[in-house]
Order: sequence, then structure tokens, then C-alpha cells
Amino acid sequence: MAELPKTLEDAIIQAREATQVAIADGYTRLQVELLFPELKPMPVAEQFLPLFEQYGDKVKILFPDAGGAALAKRDWVDVPFKMSDIGSGRTATQMKIQPEDKIFLVVAPTAVEVLQLEKLCEEIGDRPVVILTPRMEDAGTVGIGYTARETRRRFISTIESCYYLRPVDDETAVFRCYPGMWEVWLETNGEYQKIAELAKKPSGDELDAILMKGGQTLGDNPIPIKKPSVFKGLQRFLKALSS
Repeated sequence: MAELPKTLEDAIIQAREATQVAIADGYTRLQVELLFPELKPMPVAEQFLPLFEQYGDKVKILFPDAGGAALAKRDWVDVPFKMSDIGSGRTATQMKIQPEDKIFLVVAPTAVEVLQLEKLCEEIGDRPVVILTPRMEDAGTVGIGYTARETRRRFISTIESCYYLRPVDDETAVFRCYPGMWEVWLETNGEYQKIAELAKKPSGDELDAILMKGGQTLGDNPIPIKKPSVFKGLQRFLKALSS
């Protein structure tokens, strides 16, 4: 079973392996979530590319806008994959998806691009789509009304989260590495320890309940919760992941 990664490089390696296993198991809509506000998606995406080498030039990489695609074309030397942007409108969507494309990587889409991304996935059909470092559930996105929220909810429900890593507060992290279960990790005595396993992603209330009980361990002895010291544990965790 996967352990909580100690570095960003470890997390990306885990994410590539989890994605590969999920594709082999038949999943076609996947997402990899590294939920750190400070994390820049382009370096993560570049380190994620080795997963697709087996597909040769049959890979299509899509960015939220033309600027992102142009930046990748400039900076990613000797990358053989085709690159484009998500675009807008049904005609643009159809033009971006070609019969020879075998697998797709979508880098850092936001809630604004959900409608177009859904159209793209309809055109793609049963070919694999990997959504990397999305921000589609950003509740703070301006201009997202009820219909857009429902579209986002419906679309996200069709995606398998094959890798998920999110610090919840200064001492707690939620982690999932396919095919493993969803896990809650807690910093205790300077080390992160797994305190709970769940079949589904824990809601805020479920996570609060786990922490209120002091953690549901895999054994019989619960781990006591320490009084949090604001941001200290989270800062250490982010520093380790960025090293």
C-alpha cells in the first residue's frame, strides 16, 4: 500500500503509477489532485509526462487557454506530444479531437472550463482522459451560477480520482492512491500516521468526526489528537513536498 509521500517528486511518481493502474483497470476519466495553493501546475505536468511515453505521438495535451499551450511548446524541449487549448464552442471542440489521438492529458482546468471540458470528453468517447491538478471545485470562482454548478457536479461525478493529496489543516492530510482506499493522516510527534481508511472521499463532516474521535486507527488503540499549532504542521508538509 502507498505511504504518504515525503517529497513532491515521490507524489508525482505515485500519481503516475496510480494512473497507469487505473487505465489498465478500464477507467477512462481520471484525475490527479495535488491540492496545494502554492503548487504551480506546469512543472508538475512536465514531470508527469513520462507516463505517456508508451503512446508516442498519439498523446494530446490540452491547456485551459492558448497561452498555456504556447508556454509548454516553448519550454518543453523534445516533447513529441501534440498540444492545444480547451477552446470554446462545439466546432472548436470537434476540431481539437482527432481519430489518431489515443490518450489525453488536461492540465489545470478550472470551474470556468468545465462545460467545454465536458464537451471534449463527449467527443473523446471511451479513450482515456487524465485531468491533472484541476481546480474545478473552487467555490470561490466568480460567475458560477446554479446551472454551471450542476454541470460541474454532474461532470465531476463521472471522474475517478486516482490520486489525491490535500493538507486539510496544519496537522491533517487526506490521501488516496488508486487502487487503495481514501485515507486520513495525522501528524503525531513530527511524523504523519494513518488514522482512518474510507471507501469514499470523506466529506467535511466525516473528517471532523474522525478528528473529534481522535482518529480511527487500523488497530484497537486510537491516536490522541494534539492541540493544533496554527499552520506549523502544514508549512512543514508543504516545505517537504516542495524540496
